[in-house]
Amino acid sequence: MLLKQIIDIIESVAPRSQQEEWDNSGLQVGDSNRAIHSVLLTVDVTEAVVAEAIKGGCDLIVSHHPLLFHGLKHVTGSSPQERCLTEAIRHDIAIYSAHTSMDKALQGVSGRMALRLGLQDIRVLVPSQSDEQVGLGVIASLLQPVPWKDWLRQVQQVFGAQYVRYTEPVRDTVRCVALCGGAGAEFINDAIAAGADAYLSADIKYHDMQSAAGQIMAVDIDHWVSEHFTRDIFAELLQGKVEIHISQADASPVHVLV
Repeated sequence: MLLKQIIDIIESVAPRSQQEEWDNSGLQVGDSNRAIHSVLLTVDVTEAVVAEAIKGGCDLIVSHHPLLFHGLKHVTGSSPQERCLTEAIRHDIAIYSAHTSMDKALQGVSGRMALRLGLQDIRVLVPSQSDEQVGLGVIASLLQPVPWKDWLRQVQQVFGAQYVRYTEPVRDTVRCVALCGGAGAEFINDAIAAGADAYLSADIKYHDMQSAAGQIMAVDIDHWVSEHFTRDIFAELLQGKVEIHISQADASPVHVLV
């Protein structure tokens, strides 16, 4: 397939036009008219991931987080980002990223989290002004209430989380759940207003936890862990169209001593 055809498939679910203003989703490296035979799927573009793509003979890396986020003033190989860019260009590997464009799709990052947890009636938590089916985070329900500690264990198992941080539950059971993949602390109040029993996200700071205490059970897992099912979304979209590989080098940079 041509790269532009692959981009069209991804953007049929996560249009680049719906990304946040500060974001840089889209084609990072490469010619959209080139032919693509093999794709490597990843959350992050790291040196290890680029090396994996080179070794595997992949023509394209599709990532969730953009490689090029802040402007580069030079490309001298003095940073991991610069070295990734240099190696990708040297080996003729294109890079495409779907970040907040995929975050805001109902069937995107947060929607996939909800599906993995067996939630039903999934809807957008913070809709955009123009479309209630597009926005950040989702809110959904379990078929039946579950004891809060059992639900936390399910979260840990489903996501393969090394840790689960949480505030004291406000109810004995969890039925209504709000969640947002990645750093979603800013939407805790939206989850409270929506009547959720628990709010699952990542990168929730101490003072955010303190503010949530007594109002909702705020649950925090690792950022990468919350978003790694994004690779499955990419894989399903491209299945049968190109050769697909899910990166084995892609992993959270965070380690936990237990």
